[in-house]
Amino acid sequence: MSDPVFLITGASSGIGAATARQAAQNGYRLVLAARSVDRLSDLADELGGDERALAVECDVTEWDQQRALAEAAVERFGRLDVAFANAGVGAARGFLNESPEHWRAMVLTNVYGVALTIRATMPALKESRGHLLLTGSVAGRRALPGSLYSATKWAVTAMGESARQELNDTGVRVTVIEPGMVDTPFFDNPVSPDALKPDDVARAVMFAVSQPAHVDVNEILVRPTSQSN
Repeated sequence: MSDPVFLITGASSGIGAATARQAAQNGYRLVLAARSVDRLSDLADELGGDERALAVECDVTEWDQQRALAEAAVERFGRLDVAFANAGVGAARGFLNESPEHWRAMVLTNVYGVALTIRATMPALKESRGHLLLTGSVAGRRALPGSLYSATKWAVTAMGESARQELNDTGVRVTVIEPGMVDTPFFDNPVSPDALKPDDVARAVMFAVSQPAHVDVNEILVRPTSQSN
C-alpha cells in the first residue's frame, strides 16, 4: 500500500504544524490546509515538497473550499486516511468582551467549520476505513465563566460522539483531542512556562492513529501537570 495520507486543517502553526511534522516522520503524506498559504508552503517544502506534502489555502467556514480540499487530497495522492479538523479561534472570557463580529467568526470556525470538515472528508475516510480527529479542549468538558469559546468546544465534543455513532461499523475511527493550556500562537498573551507544547498534543494525536484497526480511542484529555482544572 502507498504511504497513507493525513489531512490537517489549521496546519500553518501550533498543534497543526507539530502534528504535520510528526506524521511526516511516521511515513504519512500530508495535505496541509490553512488561510495562511505562505507559511503552509514553507511547511510543505520542509516536509518533502510536492511528492510528500500538498499545501491548500482553505477557509474552513466555506463549504466550497472544504470540498475542494478533500477533492485535492484524493486527486493528488489517491486516498485519504486521516482527517484532523484542527482549525480553531479563541476569544476572551466575558459576555461583554469581544465584538459580536469576533464571536460570529469563532462560532463559524469552531463549530460550523468542524462540521464541514467532517462532511467533506467522510466519503474518502469510509473508502479507506480511516480516522477522523477533532481538536476539542478541556473547555469542552467543563463550562468556563463567561466563555462562548467553551460552548463551541462543547459542541465539538458532541460532534465527535455524533460522528462516531454515525460511522459505527464503517471501520472509521473517531477521536476528540482535548488539550489543556498549550503554548501556541492561539493565545495573544504569553502562557505559563509549564503549559503543554504543541509537540505534546501531536504525540497524543499520533498515539490515537497508531492503534490497531480494532481499537478506537474516542477521547484524549491532556493537561499540563500544573493545571489544576
